[in-house]
Amino acid sequence: MNKNFAFVFPGQGSQSVGMLDAWNGHPAVVETLKEASDAMGEDMASLIQQGPKETLALTTNTQPVMLIAGVAAWRVWQAEGGAEPAAVAGHSLGEYSALVASGVLTLAQAAPLVRFRAAAMQEAVPVGTGAMAAILGMAADAVIAGCAEAQATFGAGSAEVVEAVNFNDPAQTVIAGSKAAVEKACEMLKAAGAKRALPLPVSAPFHSSLMKPAADKLKVKLAETVLAAPRIPVINNIDVTVQTDADAIRDALVRQAFGPVRWVECVAAIKARGLTTVIECGPGKVLAGMVKRIDAELTGAAMYDPASLGEVKALLG
Repeated sequence: MNKNFAFVFPGQGSQSVGMLDAWNGHPAVVETLKEASDAMGEDMASLIQQGPKETLALTTNTQPVMLIAGVAAWRVWQAEGGAEPAAVAGHSLGEYSALVASGVLTLAQAAPLVRFRAAAMQEAVPVGTGAMAAILGMAADAVIAGCAEAQATFGAGSAEVVEAVNFNDPAQTVIAGSKAAVEKACEMLKAAGAKRALPLPVSAPFHSSLMKPAADKLKVKLAETVLAAPRIPVINNIDVTVQTDADAIRDALVRQAFGPVRWVECVAAIKARGLTTVIECGPGKVLAGMVKRIDAELTGAAMYDPASLGEVKALLG
């Protein structure tokens, strides 16, 4: 099997009730669920299996369940004799799954940590006061400029904020901030030629500067967390670099909470390492689709059940 590939892990938005059922009780999945449930003092298996959807969509649940699902798929891959990727990365929250895959964090450390992160994020901005929206069919620099213009309409010294926070592909940028400013930016960006401005069903303006109070809490928590040296290079979202020093990894995770996800550049960095295939590990196919839109020369595939596991193994030969 060639080593010319990277694994990437999805973040919030790919969760669904029953998302691990397709693994048919694979021992690696059962073990992962048990380990995470023990670490969190809660039955994560029944939450993932039964939901309900609304409970799964609460950010304090979504972040840990997406971590668990990504790690479960990774462990199945390992158990089934899959080769080790040459690099790993994760979209937003998915970076924590990547750090577990790389051996920097254990699942028992990461699961309570991401729940803490989620709670801190939710506390930073009360539900209903922040917003996010996906801007489609417009170049990222035009979206950045449009956000600045929209924010300026509220006048100097206003508390209204809107920023570009996820650079997902060349024609899709997610914006976040206070509700009024995001709505104003959507209106102005559509008038300026964006194909669509799609409000996202999220409970906080993730990766915006409004998340700084959450990052400050996370910094304290991470300072107490022992990190191991990465076994596999992890390309981080915030700087698009590979860090091996524990303090540098901690610092990047703190800044990632209130800084943009530079996904287009992460995929370019994977390609710059001479890798030609990017495998999404975990529920959904969102990142696999983005890979192809970011760079048509790359092959993107997703691994989320036994059938797709077989396809990925065949693809990697």
